[in-house]
Amino acid sequence: MRIFIAGASGLIGIRLVAPLVSAGHVVAGMNRSPGKAARLSELGAEPVICDVFDAEALNRAVGAFRPDVVFHQLTDLPDDAGAMPEFRDRNDRIREEGTHNLLAAAAAAGAGRVIAQSVSWELAVVTRAYESAIWSELPAPTASAARPPTGKVIRGSVWPKSTLASTGRPARRS
Repeated sequence: MRIFIAGASGLIGIRLVAPLVSAGHVVAGMNRSPGKAARLSELGAEPVICDVFDAEALNRAVGAFRPDVVFHQLTDLPDDAGAMPEFRDRNDRIREEGTHNLLAAAAAAGAGRVIAQSVSWELAVVTRAYESAIWSELPAPTASAARPPTGKVIRGSVWPKSTLASTGRPARRS
């Protein structure tokens, strides 16, 4: 299978390359830093240097590889968790505009599947008395939410609204 990993040099992406190559897949590893290409090559991936915000270049890169599957591992997070507030806008842009561009490129290239990482956060620890009040104050999530057991309020989202609107359908979940 031909697998294109966007964000291949990141925390999760880099850990996907070697096992996929070892399993016999042909892997392209995309990142935006030319300095990380050698490491991707060492792991057996075909390095692809591309900025996800350059939609035309991304379409060319994904199209040239002709993937069966595209893995979305794009983030822009700091190594130091204390710097997280400084990266929030940049990471949000990747999650919205970057996801939109990657999904469009995958569709144009005829990829049969896109697999994306998702996250969830613990927002508050509450008692039963305050559970309803806190839950009702949370904004509606962009994709899904589940009422957790008393003691925790957890909210997660899989796709930004812009992605759902641009594709016209929700993502498949396995």
